[in-house]
Parts: sequence; C-alpha cells; structure tokens
Amino acid sequence: MKKLFIASILCSATALQVSAQANPEWTPVFTRINEEVLSHSNAYKSLGEATSTIGHRLTGSANGAKAEEFVFNLLKSYGFDNVRYQPFEVESWSRKTLTVKIGSSLKSLQDVKAVTLAHSPVKADLKGELVDMGNGLEADYAAAPDKVKGKIAFVYLGVLPGSPEKTENLHRSEKTAIAIKYGAKGIVIYNTADGGILLTGTASVTGKVIPIPAVCIAKEEGFKLKAELAKGKQFVSISMTNFSGIIKARNVIASIPGKTLPQEKIVAGGHLDSWDLATGAIDNGIGSFSVIDMARTFKALGLQPARTVEFVLFMGEEEGLLGSKAYLEKAMADGSVNQIRYMLNYDMTNDPKGYHATTDESKELFQSIGSIAKSIDTSFTNIFRSGAGLHSDHQPFMLQGIPTGGAAGGKLPNNSGPCYHADCDDFKLVDEKGMQNTVRFNAMLIYGLADIAEVPAKRLDDAATRDLMIRSKLKEPLQIAGEWRWKD
Repeated sequence: MKKLFIASILCSATALQVSAQANPEWTPVFTRINEEVLSHSNAYKSLGEATSTIGHRLTGSANGAKAEEFVFNLLKSYGFDNVRYQPFEVESWSRKTLTVKIGSSLKSLQDVKAVTLAHSPVKADLKGELVDMGNGLEADYAAAPDKVKGKIAFVYLGVLPGSPEKTENLHRSEKTAIAIKYGAKGIVIYNTADGGILLTGTASVTGKVIPIPAVCIAKEEGFKLKAELAKGKQFVSISMTNFSGIIKARNVIASIPGKTLPQEKIVAGGHLDSWDLATGAIDNGIGSFSVIDMARTFKALGLQPARTVEFVLFMGEEEGLLGSKAYLEKAMADGSVNQIRYMLNYDMTNDPKGYHATTDESKELFQSIGSIAKSIDTSFTNIFRSGAGLHSDHQPFMLQGIPTGGAAGGKLPNNSGPCYHADCDDFKLVDEKGMQNTVRFNAMLIYGLADIAEVPAKRLDDAATRDLMIRSKLKEPLQIAGEWRWKD
C-alpha cells in the first residue's frame, strides 16, 4: 500500500507539472483544429490525386518536378501568398538496366530477380566469387579482414537470427561502406521482408556515386543462397547501367509569420520525394501530404502563434538528405539558422499516439500539449518518447544542435511495412483516418510549440551535440558516413 501511495503522489505531481505548462488559450484553438481537420482534411484526397496523376516522385526526374509544382500550386490554393521554391543542385541518380546471375560456377549462372541500389556506378560488368559476410557489420569483416577482398560481399539487410544479443544493425549504405573499406568489388544485399519483395534505396552514405555495384535480392532467395554458400562456393555476375548527373531540384516552403516573435522559427517538414519502384504513398506520401494539410489547417483557421511556422517539403531525402542539407547550408550561410528553435519531422508518420523529441527537455511541454489533445480525443494516449536517430530530414538540423522531434506511437497502415522502398508502396495501403490523426494532433503540437512563451529545449553547442551523438551510439554510423566532424 505504501508503494502504491507514493506512486500515486508521484503521478499526481507529474500531472500537475504537465498541466502547468498548458496555456488555457490553447484549448479552444486545439478544439478548432480538431473540428477543422475532421471536417475538411484534404491530406488523403490530395495524396491520392498525386499518386494517380504523377506516380513516383524521384528527385531530379520529370515526375519529381511535377510533384514540386503540384505541392506549390496546392499551397497557393490554400491561400499562401508567400509559398516559394528553394532551388538546389544535386547529383541525381536513376537506374537503367540490370542483370544478376548466380550459380555454383561461372559456367552455370542462372538469372536472379534483383534491383539496383542507388548510387551504384553508371556502368558495371563484373563476375566473381560471392562471400557470406553475415550481417555486414564491422565485426563480421574484422574477424577475417582479407576474406572479401576482390570478391563480392553477401550481406543480410537486417540482423540474422542467432546473432549475439543486442547486435546493433546499420543502414544498408553503411554496410556498403564497410564492404568497400575491406576491398569488396560488389555487394549483394538480401531483404528482410517476406513475399519476394525487392527493396530499393541508396547504398551511398554521401549521396554520391559509389565505386562498387550494389544490388538487392529477395529474402527467400537470400536465405536459399546462404544455405548453398554453407555447402560450397557460389559465384555471381552483375551487369548494370545507371544515370548520374547534376540536376536541379526544389524544396517547397510556406510560412505563417509569428505574431509577437516572428524572428524565431519552428520548422515542420517531411520529404516529398520517393523512390521510383512505386508511387511512394507510404514513404513518404503520408508524411509529406500530412504536413501540407497541417499548413492548410493553419491557413483555414487563420492561426498565428507567437513564432513563425515554416512548413517545408524537402526533396532529395532518399538520395542522401539532399534537400534538408541544402536548407541548412543556406540557413547557416545567411545566419537564419539562429532563428530555428525547433524542427519537427514527419517521415512515414501515421496515426500517432503521442510525441517524440531528441532529448527529454521537451517532455513537459509536449505532454502538456498532448494532455489537451487527449482531453479532446482519448484515442490519443499522450505517450512521450525521446532519442536521437539518423537517416531522415531531421538529421542535418540535429547535427547543428537544433532540437528535433515529431510524432510517436503510430503504426504503419495496412501491413505496409514490408513495402518500404518496394514496388508495392501504393496508395491502396494508405489509411485516411490515420492521416487525419497525424494532421490534427501534430497541428496542435506545432501551434503549442510555436506559441509557448519560452521553448524549453535549447540549441546545443558543438560539444554538447557531440556528447549527444556518443550517448545515442551514433558515432560509428556518422564516422562511416564521413559526417563525424569532431576530433577524438
């Protein structure tokens, strides 16, 4: 009983602290946001139109340019007179031809269904022995440093069953970088999703063309091949052509000027681009078109919090966070980076139940905002999660010490997880209600964060940012990517 009593007191104290952050004026505003989104949300409809009339949204392609124009015009139609393009140049990549053959000898090779991973060479034609490198982590190579030299690495996309407990997985691009480091002349990665699904995405940590061809094969084919490798040698032939060249792309930006602190800025963004195997409805249509509808909601209700809110649709995320890096480069060059108080990122966000932040400093404020959202709709359970991660458009902001966050606790709709970066990422997977929930609960978060008297999470200095990366176990992947700027 004593333990229960103490726990009750602590819970009550926490609740009092959380409610102390809430501005009473936010409740009617959040109620209006809720009603507006439930009655007039256009996120699902506009995403459906984009996927059917444009298709994929690969950066640098004709479809990518169409997507930029589509969003620009959509925001204009919502009443944004200040919507603008932010142009930048990127080294665009797209696949052309690919043939992969595998067999027990170079004379008995059989065709295998595969897809090229970006940013493989413009042209490659090689044959060689395939070497099983397990999970493709540093430890797998360090145990036998010369094992893969001059050969082709065979690597699982995830963490293999039977791996040591708490094995930390790496991104496919980081696994490719390790293979290159140990002298592999090619890499074959097998997928984690069932059903013969092929995964695309970049195998480059920098967004630049890599020196070796990288391909993905299906999970089932991969485990079959792993069993064959345990019996004896296997060989592979990879022949591919791709396009790579400097092209122009554009972020799309719309702003709501702050009422009393216009020089301070909250950035809410998501990547508009997608890979070209499907329409990118889940990655990242559900995130980017939800951001667009958050902007529509602010405009429709005439909302103007204390700080400026900048809604940004980034291009080039899939090819190395190119749009968000360009945004930060410009902000650092003109000094506007000092205006950014927070960056909220929405990447494959769906039906959230709470909020997320890089660090715990935002917990009290975020749960204060969430407590109002929960009072309006109890399906929002107001969870809070903190932690730092990589490989989405928050990363360049985070590496400059800017607080980042977004939604938490949601699940991808309609078992769409296996279709990540795959040819089945189609609009039929999208859930309208899930998108509505993303829009309404995160429009509330954006408003509260932009309107609070003082943002509790401060920008970290360089030393504190370094410490956060180390605590978050991000030093190794950042070193692999060449983005670790600190001296040990």
